[in-house]
Amino acid sequence: MEEVDAYISRQPWAATLQALRAIVTDSDLTEAFKWRAPCYTYGGKNVAMLGSFKDNCVLSFFKGELLADPENVLEKPGRNSRFVRLLRFTDPRQVKERERVVRAFVQQAIDIERAGKQVKPKKAPGEAWPEELQRKFAEVPGLEVAFAELTPGRQRGYLLYFNGAKQSATRTSRIQSHQQRILDGKGFHDCVCGLSQRMPRCDGSHKALKDLR
Repeated sequence: MEEVDAYISRQPWAATLQALRAIVTDSDLTEAFKWRAPCYTYGGKNVAMLGSFKDNCVLSFFKGELLADPENVLEKPGRNSRFVRLLRFTDPRQVKERERVVRAFVQQAIDIERAGKQVKPKKAPGEAWPEELQRKFAEVPGLEVAFAELTPGRQRGYLLYFNGAKQSATRTSRIQSHQQRILDGKGFHDCVCGLSQRMPRCDGSHKALKDLR
């Protein structure tokens, strides 16, 4: 798929991502490109996804909590993650060394989707991510991993804003409107237009764009 080719070619972990892609596509999964990243489906359902971050790249499984992991190698994207589990890599040699494990997880994930198994929601503790955010994680491929990859300060900024709404509908609306920022790795107060003189913080320079309209 050309979109996946282009995505991988732009990443610092291109060789590692390509090695993972070769394993995943050598299965019954179908390659797609969703939310600006390679996504792999079975029967139209999202099963796995490739992602590239500053320090590593990942292969994540949407129903990872259901995967048997006797070697305890799967990670949660973040402390409060409920569904997604992932494998991190920084070198194609790591992919080669763990190929057997990767293939086993991919097949497990396919079998889980084929059987129609679902992850049972759990009550979030104390200051965990709000229920509305957890639901959005289940709907949007890659969002949970992207949120977990944000710095603690950026996560806290979003959580303060999301949880500041008293109504569930308002929390949902706030999450929806900031979803793409999270996927792009941007914090609540980060610049997204590229005009700020105080990068990465926004200094209001984007207002100049409105004056040009």
